[in-house]
Amino acid sequence: MRRLVLAAVLAAWLPQTAAAQPSAPVVVKTDVIYGRVEGSALLANLAYPDGPALKPAILSVHGGRWRAGNRADASSIKVAQWAEFGFFAMSIDYRLVGGSPAPAPYLDLLCAIRWVHAHAEEYRIDPERIYLIGQSAGGQLVSLVATIGEADFPRVGGWEKARSDVRAVVSVAAAYELNTLSWGDLWTPASGDVAAARAAASPVNHVTASTKPILVIHSDDDKSVPVQQAVDMAAKLKAAGVTSRFVHYTDRGHMGITDEVIKEARTFIGEVEPKK
Repeated sequence: MRRLVLAAVLAAWLPQTAAAQPSAPVVVKTDVIYGRVEGSALLANLAYPDGPALKPAILSVHGGRWRAGNRADASSIKVAQWAEFGFFAMSIDYRLVGGSPAPAPYLDLLCAIRWVHAHAEEYRIDPERIYLIGQSAGGQLVSLVATIGEADFPRVGGWEKARSDVRAVVSVAAAYELNTLSWGDLWTPASGDVAAARAAASPVNHVTASTKPILVIHSDDDKSVPVQQAVDMAAKLKAAGVTSRFVHYTDRGHMGITDEVIKEARTFIGEVEPKK
């Protein structure tokens, strides 16, 4: 009963874009293994409306400066909530840089995207409607997917033959330029030129006309990532003609996945959905 009441409240408040309210019951699964790397399991939580209709997917990537955070904290979506919106929703953990050096978090995200594609038929996911949302360090990771995709990164974790493309990303309070960021030095590979590696992992350096649509959300008073990084990213996207929008707040701090963010994300996803 509580879930039905919550769904009704959300339906009345949030715009009905991107996916309709599901009529099927919502299934929630925790500790799903989406990949295995060096003997360790990569875990996710997921939820979805259990019906035959094709549905969009949203994959959430947590923040925490790549060294902390998890798939169920305030930097991640609530998968059951997004399933109520009609999505296949997945929130992932990834290897943290304290134990696995960069680019391990990015390799794991790419693995998770391949997992979604590989399981699209099983879960009735529309492979042309896969979206990413990430906060802070997670925003850097999803924005990197939008700008460079797989590039020359090795496929690890599994699902080596699956696709790894997405339709669009939502980037919240994200880092876009690592060499000028106070905590950008946490992105340190095991070998090689660290400054070059950080530049290569900076989405602002890779914006082209083929960049996937991006919703940039940031606040002026963000004490973790200076808003200038978002301003610069938004300017690059506009100059390249990329489908994008910059939601620019003044007083929201280092934003997590708030109600405002959810509303903006759903609206943007509705704007970039495939034309029927």
